[in-house]
Amino acid sequence: MSILTKIFGDPNAKYIKKLEPLIAEIRKLGARCEKMKDGEIRELAAGWKEKVKKGKTLDEILPEVFAATREAAKRKMGSGHFDVQMIGAEVLHQGKIAEMKTGEGKTSYAVSPAAALNAISGKGVHIVTVNDYLSRRDAAWIGAVYNALGLSVGIIVHEQAYLYDEEFSNEEFQDARLKKLKPCARQEAYAADITYGTNNEFGFDYLRDNMAREKSEKVQRGWNFAVIDEVDSILIDEARTPLIISAPAEEAGEKYQKFARLIPTLKEGGDYNIDEKMRAATLTDEGIKKMEELLGIKNIYTEKGVSEVHHIEQALKAHTLFQRDKDYVVKDGEIIIVDEFTGRLMYGRRYSEGLHQAIEAKEGVRVKQESVTMATITFQNYFRMYKKLAGMTGTAATEAEEFSKIYNLDVMVIPTNKPLIRIDQPDLIYKSEQAKFTAVIKDIKAKQEKGQPVLVGTISIEKNELFSHLLNQEGVEHNILNAKNHLKEAAIIAEAGKKGKVTLATNMAGRGVD
Repeated sequence: MSILTKIFGDPNAKYIKKLEPLIAEIRKLGARCEKMKDGEIRELAAGWKEKVKKGKTLDEILPEVFAATREAAKRKMGSGHFDVQMIGAEVLHQGKIAEMKTGEGKTSYAVSPAAALNAISGKGVHIVTVNDYLSRRDAAWIGAVYNALGLSVGIIVHEQAYLYDEEFSNEEFQDARLKKLKPCARQEAYAADITYGTNNEFGFDYLRDNMAREKSEKVQRGWNFAVIDEVDSILIDEARTPLIISAPAEEAGEKYQKFARLIPTLKEGGDYNIDEKMRAATLTDEGIKKMEELLGIKNIYTEKGVSEVHHIEQALKAHTLFQRDKDYVVKDGEIIIVDEFTGRLMYGRRYSEGLHQAIEAKEGVRVKQESVTMATITFQNYFRMYKKLAGMTGTAATEAEEFSKIYNLDVMVIPTNKPLIRIDQPDLIYKSEQAKFTAVIKDIKAKQEKGQPVLVGTISIEKNELFSHLLNQEGVEHNILNAKNHLKEAAIIAEAGKKGKVTLATNMAGRGVD
């Protein structure tokens, strides 16, 4: 505890205490909502839009909206919001970051009152998730609550869009919760009161809109209010990640195939140097001389130009720094990038500046045309366009300074509904990977015998499959979840908490799984 906290008290605790009268008022109005019929709650909700049009602020109608949302959740989801979830919702509405522990109902319960309130303005609310699965799942889970309040819900995923529709039955999905998602045009999903989607989809749609020739081709309608789930992952970890839309350039397939054959003859330390931190590989003078000999030329710069050296260095980078089943997978004759933050396949995405072609040549698949950049933006610059920005995560306090400096966002730590009983054990260090695996398998077997479910995390698909092989050798039944079998994700996650189940997952299970 700092000396300032000792003198002035904890500012976070003071902020939470200030909200107590508001929570009491929401409870009081909630008792009134309990007596209303479904139709009366919908009429009440319709009246909010009229009040806002006549000049009332969102803060003035907040207690009533939050109370009605809680009652709608009770009826549609089987349980209403806890007071701490209402505090979380108020923090989001004020354009701050709510740090809530895992399992405290951030995504469904804390978001819904804030989203419903801000949707009343008619300017749209964007709920940003970390993957398409969560966009669909969260919208389908909470869609009935928004629907009860007369609010429409859209979902944006890769090359598809949906509207939540209680009357519709979508046979595309096996999960009963997702059957109410009705396919629609992208403009319709963005025109909904609340739109769910990933950071990638919102960002790429913005870039495509900037390239549109006609206004009618644009899909987005502005940047009013965004709530970002796992905000530290998107605004800090991936902040400088550029989203790039490119177009085909010249053919260079033969060059890459030739360099892919020659690069393995070079030796690290003599012919090239690697900087793993900067993810860079560069040829030394000896390496350039060796490549000149292999290519049968005297001076690569005068005879072939700098672009030739660039192609060689991209081939070198592909050979030394990019690993199959870690950075990318080979599927149906294509190289598909694995997202380093979420562990998911990024369909349709390609590395730029010839790197993707170099990997294609290395893996012996068809080398596609090179590309030139047409439009680009970073997540940091995209999300700063919103008039109001808020976020949630289980781990934000450690990055509070960055959030404040870069985005002008305050972090508020929300107390848990009940005291935390989870025990966080210290890390165990082993002399070798084999010793670690042996100890982990022994621990898994002991827990499985007791009937405890176990979740095992691995850093890559390669390690995921290796550990699965070791578990099979030991006769340990388990489910394996990685980017290669992501279509079974919902079923695997649904089973994960059952008695004695062992689930082996990459960082796909790191976000949105509790």
